[in-house]
This record gives sequence, C-alpha cells and structure tokens, in this order.
Amino acid sequence: MAKAQKLFVCSNCNARYSKWAGRCDACGEWNTIEEEAPLAAGPAKKTLGAQRGNRVALSDLSADDAPLPRSRSGMEEFDRVLGGGLVPASAILLGGDPGIGKSTILLQAAAAFARAGNRVVYVSGEEAAAQVRMRGQRLGLADAPMKLAAETNLRDILTMLDEERPALAIIDSIQTMWADHVDSAPGSVSQVRAAAHELTQFAKKRNVSIILVGHVTKDGQIAGPRVVEHMVDTVLYFEGERGHQFRILRAVKNRFGPADEIGVFEMTGGGLAQVGNPSALFLAERDTVTSGSAVFAGIEGTRPVLVEIQALVAPSPLATPRRTVVGVDSGRLAMILAVLEARCGIGFGGCDVYLNVAGGLKVTEPAADLAVSAALISAREDHPLPADTVFCGEISLSGGLRPIAQADTRLREAEKLGFSTAFAPLRMKSLSESDMRIEQTNDLASFIERCFGNMNSQNKE
Repeated sequence: MAKAQKLFVCSNCNARYSKWAGRCDACGEWNTIEEEAPLAAGPAKKTLGAQRGNRVALSDLSADDAPLPRSRSGMEEFDRVLGGGLVPASAILLGGDPGIGKSTILLQAAAAFARAGNRVVYVSGEEAAAQVRMRGQRLGLADAPMKLAAETNLRDILTMLDEERPALAIIDSIQTMWADHVDSAPGSVSQVRAAAHELTQFAKKRNVSIILVGHVTKDGQIAGPRVVEHMVDTVLYFEGERGHQFRILRAVKNRFGPADEIGVFEMTGGGLAQVGNPSALFLAERDTVTSGSAVFAGIEGTRPVLVEIQALVAPSPLATPRRTVVGVDSGRLAMILAVLEARCGIGFGGCDVYLNVAGGLKVTEPAADLAVSAALISAREDHPLPADTVFCGEISLSGGLRPIAQADTRLREAEKLGFSTAFAPLRMKSLSESDMRIEQTNDLASFIERCFGNMNSQNKE
C-alpha cells in the first residue's frame, strides 16, 4: 500500500505545503505551519474508495414537503433581514466592525425571541456573565427569560447545548472558541474552521438555530477562512458609521430568503431602535436647499430607500486633486467623472471632489450614477437642484443612460414622500396612475441640458 502523503497547513492563512517550513510564504507569519493528518491516515485504514458506505436516500423535486416554520421575534427589521423569521436548524453568521453594536443587537434579538416563547441561550466568550447581565439591565432586558453563559471551550458548550436543547443559541464570538482537538491558538484559521463546522453540524442534527458572531478584518471581510461563510445558511453584516446614529443590518447570503435585504436601526441611549420608514429618516435633516445635494431613489433588497447624495467641488492647490468618497464606490466615482469630461465636456481636473451619502448608508447599485452626476454638476456650478426632484439611472461609458429595475417601486416611494418630479432613463416603465412628472432622457448630455438648461443660459448672459 502506498504511503500516505504528509500535508502541512498554515494555521493563520490556511496555505498548504508539502513539507514543513518555519515561515509561511503566503502571509509571512513564523511558526504557524503545522502537519495535518490525511483523511485515510492510520494503520488499520484502507483507501476511501475500497470502503462501502451506507445507502443514501434519494428524492425528487415533486416531493410535497411542509413549508419550514419560522419563529418571529417581534423585531420587524430583524425578522425582515432573516426572510420573515428564524428557520429551525439554521446557522447564521453575523459580522461587523468593532463597537458597531453586534452584541447589542443580538442581545436585544435574543430577549425578543425569549419573550416570544422560545428557549434561548447566549454564550459569550469575550465577556463575563455579569458584564452581559449589566448590559442587559441597561437596555431594559433584565426580565427576559433567557440563559447566559461565559465559556470558550467548544466541547463544554456543545455538551451544555445538547442538555438544554434551546431553540436559539448565540455564540459571541466564533474567534474566541477553542476546540481541544485542534493544536493551534484560538482565533487561528484551523480553530475557526473547526469550531464553525462543529457548531453548524450540531445545529443541523439537534434542530437548534445558532447565530455566530464573527470579527472583521481591516478590509471589512469576516476574519478567518472563507469556507465558514459557505458552511452557514445566512451571512449578515452590521454596518454603519461611528459618527452617525443609523445602523444597517444587511443580508449578503440567505438560503431561506432574499439576499441583500436590509434592516435599519437607530442607536439610542437605550439600545437599538427600529426604523420603520428609513427614507423619511434619511431625508429628515434636508431642510434647506443647497447646491451639491441630490436625492437618489434606490432599492435595498426588497424595500425602496431614498437617500441624499452630497457633493462638494472646490479648487485644489495640489498637483493631484483629492477624491474623497464615503458611502459610494470610489471606482464608480472615477468613471462618472471621466464620462462627464469625455462625453459632456465638464472637467473636474483642477478641483477637489468630495462625495458623501447622508446617514451612513452604503450605496452599491449602479442606478445611483445619475444622482451622483447631478450632485457633482450642481456643486461645481453652485446651482441648487429642486427640492422635490429625485434621480435614478445608470450611466454607460458612452454617456448613455441605461434602464433600471423596479422603477415603479422607486417612484411610488418618492411620490409617497412628497416628490413631484423624477429624472430617469428612457424606456423605463413609469407609474400608470402617478401624478409625478417623469423626465426621461436617453443620454447624459440631454439630461444636463434639460436639468441645467436655465443655468447654462444664465452663465452665457
């Protein structure tokens, strides 16, 4: 029989080597490469293909299964992101920046699920039980019938969960869990992968829903191996700017509901408060009409959200002008500036450009291109845009405007909030029974002429 080949794996970045080395070439760390036993190791083991396993049951797509029951917490924004409630035996991974409020929202959600009649266990590996209890009292959750534990040993946690059999278990955080059968430090790639695997398998076998808290790196990705995000059923990100009171709970993966759904919360002295109408809240401080401000009618998941996009254009004393962006992709801004200069003759070469999305929301859809260009031109020419106008449309490299999805939903939300005019691409479906005036244009040049025509004539005079 052929000798089993040895495999060495870096415990920090999961890089694989055929022989041991003192330093990992992938991440640069020292003394992190360890030997990993192969699947068929051991003197009594045969090759995997020579062993005959148990027969796997098969079924077809026409099987009439009952719909999965969902447990609702009563926190409408939290249930919305989960797809309508918590599915039994589901594994959920929640990530976010330090101090953004991950433990706060999970403690509030755990208390809400417990008050709804579910058995809930909250396990903290970062705080003592007394510290969690103190935060719960500050949030007014002292009467919630939930159980607390402070433990990092994975074997002890699984034993406790197997005896308690809760409907929901929260592990805060996965980076602090320690599996005694893995020879590496807590927080390493091997430990995170092993702990996530054991907890996910426990959730499926014992019909227990588990929420894992994950730390993020400086790039905003959940720390640890990427395979953890593939193991779980749902991946949530808790976003927000420290200078703003708004927090966004966003689903980037959901096997039981729509992906990219969001829930909006407001950080208050008593914890996180739900925001039922985020559009009205994001536009609440928009009292005066100023140049460089445009309202974008966007879609986040299944809900329409209207946000204010702010721009500032100022002469630059530097050889290379600044391009500062908050809430929008910087590469998208560079493309819009290039199209404005190449296709419309509007240059920003000697100017510093600052772009911001009010409220701390991150806008990722290309439909915001038209609102960004309107805010940039308004700031450059110091020409305020009408306060009752919204913008939505994607800009192509040729300077044309491309149709966008869910136009009816966007315009209906804008009309509900009192907007009377919308600039949108041509061939975009409009509301058949709407009182809004919809200005549809085919390209960016005609949009500028129609929106800023009076300004251009005044400049010529």
